[in-house]
Amino acid sequence: MLAEWNAECGDDAPTVMVPWSDAETGLHWVNLRDEPYDIAEITEAEHFPALGRALRSLNATRSPLLTSKCDAWMLDAEDLDALRIELDLDETASTEGVQGYIDILWRERPLFASAHQQQDRLDRIVRRAQRLEHPQSKLELILRPALYHVEGALEGYAVTLYVTAAGADVDSALREWELALEDVIAMLRTREFEVARGSATID
Repeated sequence: MLAEWNAECGDDAPTVMVPWSDAETGLHWVNLRDEPYDIAEITEAEHFPALGRALRSLNATRSPLLTSKCDAWMLDAEDLDALRIELDLDETASTEGVQGYIDILWRERPLFASAHQQQDRLDRIVRRAQRLEHPQSKLELILRPALYHVEGALEGYAVTLYVTAAGADVDSALREWELALEDVIAMLRTREFEVARGSATID
């Protein structure tokens, strides 16, 4: 798997918010840690079941993470061409592509607050992901500013996790994406990234 990370933390960078709401669409943050069955409110999870499974895992009781926004879609021709170049894929074997993202926040309070600690962790995640056997998939992680405002306002950092995959047709592209996403989420749930014993959390 191709894996990389970068940071977008300038003054004009988007901020990951928890909670969030959109008055125009009526969409809003769903607190899956407290109300896991509310996943029915997330239409993207219905359209892309693998995304729903990822959200359940990331928000599980023992997970070191919680989530903000997510989405998934089929790649357009321009983005698919760019993916082929990045992954050095044959055009006939990559006629379709899928991309999805999840905004994730580390629950461990010192980690949430520290860009430096998160950069170290992203380095470790990228090294682990590069060993995954998904030659038609890519993981991109973007460090962003975050505001967690559930019980008082906490400023820190979040990560937007993108998984992208290509396949010979729609079904195979979706399957490649699902398998890659599943392995990335499983990696994030390993003991290596658990909340440190006795550490305070943001939730």
